[in-house]
Amino acid sequence: MTCKRSKLSFQRREDSSSSHHCCVPQCTVSATCNSSVSFFTFPKDIELHKQWVIKIRREKFLTTNTRVCSRHFQSEDVIEPPTPAGRRRLKKGAVPVLFQWNNFSLPAPRPGVWERTERPNTETTHDPSVEMDYPPDHDYCDSSEPAALDMSLNRIEELDEEIARLRSLVEEISISNKFCLERFAGSDDDIRFFTRFASHAHLMAFWKQIEPATCKMVRVTRARSVAKNDEVPHTGSATILQPIDEFFLFMNYLSLGLMQKDLAHRFKIHQSTVSRIINTWANFLYTVLGAVGIWLDEETVKSHMPEVFQGYSDTQITLDCTEIRCQTPSSLLLQSEVFSNYKSHCTFKGLIGMAPHGAVTFVSSLYEGSISDKEILKQSGIVPLLNPSMAIMVDKGFLVEDCVPCKVHIPTFLCNRAQLSEPEVRKTQSIARLRVHLERLIRRVKEHKLFGTEIPLSLTGSINQLYTVACLLVNYQNGPLVKAWATNG
Repeated sequence: MTCKRSKLSFQRREDSSSSHHCCVPQCTVSATCNSSVSFFTFPKDIELHKQWVIKIRREKFLTTNTRVCSRHFQSEDVIEPPTPAGRRRLKKGAVPVLFQWNNFSLPAPRPGVWERTERPNTETTHDPSVEMDYPPDHDYCDSSEPAALDMSLNRIEELDEEIARLRSLVEEISISNKFCLERFAGSDDDIRFFTRFASHAHLMAFWKQIEPATCKMVRVTRARSVAKNDEVPHTGSATILQPIDEFFLFMNYLSLGLMQKDLAHRFKIHQSTVSRIINTWANFLYTVLGAVGIWLDEETVKSHMPEVFQGYSDTQITLDCTEIRCQTPSSLLLQSEVFSNYKSHCTFKGLIGMAPHGAVTFVSSLYEGSISDKEILKQSGIVPLLNPSMAIMVDKGFLVEDCVPCKVHIPTFLCNRAQLSEPEVRKTQSIARLRVHLERLIRRVKEHKLFGTEIPLSLTGSINQLYTVACLLVNYQNGPLVKAWATNG
């Protein structure tokens, strides 16, 4: 017998006309290359058939042409043929039990009768004990080696780590591209620029105080026909922004005086939504901060009195008026009402009061710019809060001695005299040194750049709330006006 090899097929014996191969996993025997091995079909008996399937560990890919080679049966279960032309048979009830996975060392196949018979010299001699190593014709259920499993697990762990890293990167990019408070949380300089709060910790401390009330916030919505039925305004979330980011948007508007269209682009929302957020938060903070009693009783003021006020220890509050420019109305009548001779421009005017230790303790509503300081004092509602044991400190333009029930510390006038006396000069200088702190407080209010621009008439309906909120926020945004007052304030 001779073996022939081509480039595209395995070696095949010339005297073999069968192409069967063994279906047992990890078995490479094929009739194409080994004619000394027999191949048996599955038994027709159902129970015996099940035993064969269990033993060879192959439940799928079984057909009528599936074979099991004789090397998987014990020698006593195989009946050798009487002649070389005969076929091997299996004993009744024989089951394959010899496999590679049960650590059974396969014996060399016993030569058949034809191989044991002496014959004349042939071209080649075949040694049935020598079996050539060829690639398996089938490997459907070949089990993975442990090393391959370890490599797969390591690869899965590497991919999981890569996914986690990419997710973190995506979150960072998303935050960096998103204009929100979280983006600037790591920079106190940015927080001061966008919100006027001294630091992120300052801002979050204030947020914790107002956050519980945000769930009851009454939102400003677009006019709807259902308003005719006196329907209660919607109190749910009306935008895609989180409440803290809505607050951040409002502080951007107040602190930087940005146009609403600019804010719409920054926060990626519609301009009308920006307008509703601003109005909603102006009303909300006006209500929440206005509910906090900022007026201090006489004992509290005296307990926090700085040493620089020793000469005026009865001072309850320092008062002054401030003006913010507004757009000139087209109506001449309105122009005459809001025009300020002091600023030579149309303005809104308000009264603000500071306790000696630097806290805002009184804020009036805004009035037209033509009103006098004395008239504002009368209409503001501060007079009923004063009593004879108190004193107020004002500028020389405040001629209010006749309309308040308490003492007034005011710089001395010349009254047609050439000059002031030495005690009067000292008094005027001392009052000026103390009143300068009120000017610094007013400057803090106007650091909200909304009031550094010309207020459009379209904000007339909400400017009073915006101004009051800006004044009240001064008590939360910054530290004491003078560092030495920190222990007293």
